[in-house]
Amino acid sequence: MPEVSNVIKEKLKVLVEMDPKRMVIFPLVVFGIAVIIIIANYVMTGSFVKEGIELRGGSVITLQGVNVNPEEIAKNIKEKTGIGVTVEKFSGVGGSGVRIYVSAEDDVNLVREALKEMFPDVEPQTVVIGPTFGEMVREQGIKAVVYAFIGMAFVVFLFFRIPIPSMTVVFSAFSDMIIAIALMNIFGIELSQATIAALLMLIGYSVDSNILLTTRLLKRKEFTVEEAYYSSLKTGFTMSTTTLGALVSLWIFSTAQVIDDIASVLIFGLLADFMNTWILNAGVLRLYIAKKEGKE
Repeated sequence: MPEVSNVIKEKLKVLVEMDPKRMVIFPLVVFGIAVIIIIANYVMTGSFVKEGIELRGGSVITLQGVNVNPEEIAKNIKEKTGIGVTVEKFSGVGGSGVRIYVSAEDDVNLVREALKEMFPDVEPQTVVIGPTFGEMVREQGIKAVVYAFIGMAFVVFLFFRIPIPSMTVVFSAFSDMIIAIALMNIFGIELSQATIAALLMLIGYSVDSNILLTTRLLKRKEFTVEEAYYSSLKTGFTMSTTTLGALVSLWIFSTAQVIDDIASVLIFGLLADFMNTWILNAGVLRLYIAKKEGKE
């Protein structure tokens, strides 16, 4: 264990010794790639990220007590009806089974008939989500993210009262969300009420680590910039790795697609946050402090 700890310390010291200008460039390149991915997805599909049934409208068919591989069910439905569906297992206090998600453009009755042939002893329970309701949910979710982001930015500017560090904190949080959305597109994770909630949680996680770093560097007294950065880096690395460990465990052992999606989005965002906080924000702060102290 001491050897592992020493290796980690040596890796962290590489960041401390890195040129601040180089620290700023790499995260900006990653951010640019993420923006390109999102724009490309919009050009190809008409949306920045694929929306789930909850947002675009459709039907959810529930089969209680069915314990079959979801991929087999989706494959059989495709063969029988030509309709592509999403199938997931669920389990809980009320029982277990599978849910089948059918787009609003497809005929849900054909899917129901195919399911009755596959599982004659189980009655499919269908819930229809209208496009109007889905649009309302989407608008409210987007508003929640926007308002939360504006509120966070206001508090950050109010707390630090210095333009450059404050704008860097806000940009880092924004970059975390953009990178997380780009990875959602790559891995096929849909935007839903659950993933919107994950993006909201991500705002809090990213600001937390950025405020820790910014406060340590701007309000240091007897420490040098490098010493303050290394100290905050060790604390932040511990915070991030413990949270990531919990999320990875949640993703591995979860049996619900909703939980998997939330964990995945938060993992994407926290990995991006490590880069944006401890490389981008740290690089900007070190350049800002060097310029400010050089003038003085």
